[in-house]
Order: sequence, then structure tokens, then C-alpha cells
Amino acid sequence: MRIVEKGTGPALVLIPGIQGRWEYVRPAIDALSATFRVITFPLCDEPSADFAFDASHGADCYVEQVRAALDRCGVERAIVCGISFGGLVALRFAATHPDRTAALVLASTPGPGWHLRRRHELYTRLPYLLGPLFFAETPWRLRREMAAAFPHLAARLHFTGLQLRTLFDAPLSLARMAGRARMVATFDGVADCAHIAAPTLVVTGEPALDHVVPADGSAGYVSLIHGARGVVLERTGHLGWITRPADFAAIVREFAGAFSDRESAGRVLSESPHRRIQKDPTYHPGVA
Repeated sequence: MRIVEKGTGPALVLIPGIQGRWEYVRPAIDALSATFRVITFPLCDEPSADFAFDASHGADCYVEQVRAALDRCGVERAIVCGISFGGLVALRFAATHPDRTAALVLASTPGPGWHLRRRHELYTRLPYLLGPLFFAETPWRLRREMAAAFPHLAARLHFTGLQLRTLFDAPLSLARMAGRARMVATFDGVADCAHIAAPTLVVTGEPALDHVVPADGSAGYVSLIHGARGVVLERTGHLGWITRPADFAAIVREFAGAFSDRESAGRVLSESPHRRIQKDPTYHPGVA
């Protein structure tokens, strides 16, 4: 099994998103490693993962991979942090392995009831034929987020260049991404939430800037998980862990410091440079 580790401190397992490659969350890894021992890996259906994947077991294969990574690294309990699609894996792991989960962090995770738009569902059925259309519309879908995160053109161009380099170094599989997108519907997020015992942090971008996974849907986990806290990472949408990795890491660090200190368990997270999400009893799942 391929495992990537960086940093020292409390163990934190970082589960990558729908791309399946840890390289696409490298900025978050680098920022978090200043405080944590970050453990990550390619998702197990990636050839580079060197870990068995049985499609008939669906998402449970990813959950087993998290457990195996902890065992391989000699870690009994860790903070489990999932990015986007990886947040669903983190949620399932925390629900089924409470003894191995010190805390749970969900970052821009599809909310319960989330489903693909009709045209995106079509893309997943013909990934090699229609997948290029999905990538072609990505700059348009992210344009407002990029403008907010990088007000200056030079910064946007630099960020775009880094992403293109990552794409070259870690090529994506349209078929595997499509399979993961279809798998989202197999997660029973509401049932999993009822079994979460670990302190939980839900991080989203600004609702008006996330045009990948509706932030309001992700924020629903704050209401569904007992005692969960929510934070909005401002000036970004879906990609806060790579557009503003230092601030993302600061949010996680504050949260980890609060739950690890019993005397400060009742503290709220800092209001700046981000604000808290209040629990919303009128939550309705979003549609992407």
C-alpha cells in the first residue's frame, strides 16, 4: 500500500477527493504538516495505490484503506479529514470505526441527498466521450471562486499553472472519477451521521462561490451530527484547501486545539478570517 507521510505531531489522515490522487491536495498537506503528522494515499482504485479494490464492496473499500493506513503507520487513533468526495469516506469511517477516530473534519463534502445534475450524470456514463466537456466547463464554473481567492491576475495565472503541472505529473482517469461520482448516491449520510461520536468540524466555502458541491448542503452536517461545528472559509468556494491552504490549516489547528483541551471544549472557533455556520433546522439537501 502506498502511503505518503509528512510532518510531526498528532496524526491526521487526509482522504483525497474525487480525483483520487493525493497530489491534488498537496497544498493542504504542506500546510497541515506544520502542525500534524499527515498521512495520505491515492484512493485504492488508483493503480498507484497498491491496495486491493473490489467494486462490489463499493465505498467500504475506501474505508478499509483508511483503517489499513492507520495500522501500517502504527496509529491507534487519528483525526480523519476528508476532502469533497473523501469527506464521505471519512464520514463512513468515523461512523463504523469510532475507536479509531479522534476527530472528524469534513471539507466541502457532498451533503446528504446530493446528486449529480442530469448532464453530469450523462458525462459519468460516457466518460471518455463526454468527460472532456466536463473539463471544458470547469473554468467557467470556477471563475467567480478564482476571482475571489486570487484578485490579481498574476496570482490566478500562477495558481492555474500549478494545477496544470499537477495534471501533467498525476494524470486523471475519467472512468475512475466517473465511477466515484456515481458512487456518491450509495452513501447513506444521514444514517452515518447518527453514529458519529467524535468531535466534528464541517468546513465549507462561501455558498455563492461553490459551484461544484452546494455549500448549504455540506453545512447540513452541522445539524445532523451531534455537537458538530461549522466554519465558512471566506473568499473561496469548493477549493479552499488549495486556494487558501494556510487558512484551511489554521481552522483545523484551532479545532484540534479546542477538542484536545477539555477546559476549552466549550470555546467557539475564531471569527476571523472566517465565520461560523449556525445550525439550520430548515436544511435541505443541495443539487450540483
